[in-house]
Amino acid sequence: MTNIQFIKTTAIKALLLLLLFTGHTNLRAQDDKETPDPEDAPPKKSKFLTGFYVGSYLANKYSATTYSGYGFDIYGQQNNFANSSIYQKIINEYGGGYGQQDLVAQALGVDPQMWTFNESDMPTNMRYVPSIMVGFNFKIPVDKKNSFLLNLNGSKLGVEGNFTMTTKRPPTTINPAITSNVVICAIKGREQRLQFELGFQRLFGNDEKLNFFGELGFVGTLSKFERNWIYINTTEIDLPYYSNLAYSTNPLPNRVPQGFGLGAFVGTGTNIAINPKITLQLFYALSHEKVNIGVRPVLKLQNAIGLRVYYNI
Repeated sequence: MTNIQFIKTTAIKALLLLLLFTGHTNLRAQDDKETPDPEDAPPKKSKFLTGFYVGSYLANKYSATTYSGYGFDIYGQQNNFANSSIYQKIINEYGGGYGQQDLVAQALGVDPQMWTFNESDMPTNMRYVPSIMVGFNFKIPVDKKNSFLLNLNGSKLGVEGNFTMTTKRPPTTINPAITSNVVICAIKGREQRLQFELGFQRLFGNDEKLNFFGELGFVGTLSKFERNWIYINTTEIDLPYYSNLAYSTNPLPNRVPQGFGLGAFVGTGTNIAINPKITLQLFYALSHEKVNIGVRPVLKLQNAIGLRVYYNI
């Protein structure tokens, strides 16, 4: 083979190797472009946010009269004084009305039958105490500013009030300065509430971290009577919801009163974006709820102040 032929052959082989290497490199670059590294991909966002709620619930005192000691008959009507739960317990059961020992006198520190209790002593100041409400909240964004809400919140409420009893002479006491014949006693109750909220929320402002928001929607309130009881000094006495009728010694069916009512709510507060995953909301809500237990339930305003924590899963 001549030198010229050798040079030509070598040049052709080198050109083929160069074309083969270039094609392989281009194919690899295209593959790399079509299948990017998963670590470099932006994080995916969920279609909804799930959250936890905790706050203070301030209930309207209207339905607190359910726990005033009158009780209700089997037809759902409030008893009169002579047939009330508190009268049956104080006068007939604990006060020796059936010829038994006068335990009320012992609780008051006086001789048997040296006390009175009449309708003017009945509670008139029943009220709910502020309670803690917790729940699970869900938000479904429509766009950056608007979202649908689905909330489930629950609370256990306490009820407080006072009634009086009168002794025929001042009760025995270590304090000789106490000469009043009127004894103030406590009456208490406990109730459960579960709220179902469906609403709409809108953010106001364009800041990336801090904005205000407003919301409104419908609320359904499931209310359940839990317990009612009184204290005569340190003696605790449970009151049944249904009292005996016409002084009968046969107990009536002990059905637990509960009911569901529909209403509406509005709220406003501050939306704080901590990071792409976590959002805090400080808010105040006003709800127009129907507590559907007791006599003549109506829509009444309730107040709540709380904190929501949303997490973008």
